[in-house]
Amino acid sequence: MGNLFGKKKQSRVTEQDKAVLQLKQQRDKLRQYQKRINLQLEKERLLAKQLLKNGKKEKALLLLKKKRYQDQLLDKTENQISNLERMVQDLEFAQIESKVINGLKVGNECLKKMHEVMSVEEVERIMDETQDAIEYQRQIDEMLAGSLSQEDEDAVLAELEAITQGDVQLPEVPSDELPEVPEATEEEAGRERPRKKAERELLAA
Repeated sequence: MGNLFGKKKQSRVTEQDKAVLQLKQQRDKLRQYQKRINLQLEKERLLAKQLLKNGKKEKALLLLKKKRYQDQLLDKTENQISNLERMVQDLEFAQIESKVINGLKVGNECLKKMHEVMSVEEVERIMDETQDAIEYQRQIDEMLAGSLSQEDEDAVLAELEAITQGDVQLPEVPSDELPEVPEATEEEAGRERPRKKAERELLAA
């Protein structure tokens, strides 16, 4: 139980992530320093201007020298920020390259496993069987096509046309009752029998 709850989770944050974070934090601190110095320089420039108006040239000159020195510090700070940003970009790009390489590695392993499962001989066998099946179906199609007469072909085409246009409409069956046929009289039946007998004898001859 102690091992189950006391097991430490593996962090997803890599050493490269930590390095990138630290570099970005240093960059942000330098930018804050830059901003603070720029505000201070602006105040000192206005103060030097006021000193000159008041005739305090020496103090104004000293203040401008200090400002010049701080300007040089700002230039160095800007170079340091550029170096930090370049390093951050290099590290982030290296992380992307690492992920790409890992992806290629996994892909190559999958390809190797697929090649082990299906060899070149297996692929050739499947292709041959597929070609044989296609040829066999073609022969059946030719046999079926040759066994139909032109009349059958026309009937098949007509049926296909009827199917594509919709169900064939059959004429409606009349609902009226058919008229009754009167039964033959004995005299008519007597005359009919000899005539039918003569027809049968003629056909038999």
